[in-house]
Amino acid sequence: MTDDELIAAARAAAGHSYSPYSGFAVGAALRFTDGRVFTGTNIENAAYGPTVCAERVAVFKAMSEGVRGGLETVAVTGPPGKGGGSPITPCGVCRQVLTELAQLGGTDPDILCVGDHEVRKVKLTELLPHAFGPASLK
Repeated sequence: MTDDELIAAARAAAGHSYSPYSGFAVGAALRFTDGRVFTGTNIENAAYGPTVCAERVAVFKAMSEGVRGGLETVAVTGPPGKGGGSPITPCGVCRQVLTELAQLGGTDPDILCVGDHEVRKVKLTELLPHAFGPASLK
């Protein structure tokens, strides 16, 4: 799957968002070195605290299927026109969860931050330098 196809998968996932409070539908798609792709979308809750971001939904789907590493690329999309149409990045909690999965496989995945007319490609370690992870507990 190409980066463009991964972005399209993230956009399609955003179509299933449950975001009645923020109106900010987010989609995420994770590509692994073995070719598998897992998608997720944000799920809001009236109590706000139980809300789950798209990236975490995708990570949890992958891990619930037994994936423990091999994270290669992540695409994150937001709703067109919102936030000025600028590329969006994973929130801090999602960066931590992505780091856990990446460190299990010793990878530093590309993060495709998608906006209306621009895609910024950055490494996960650029978004969360000096991250706490599994090795920190040894």
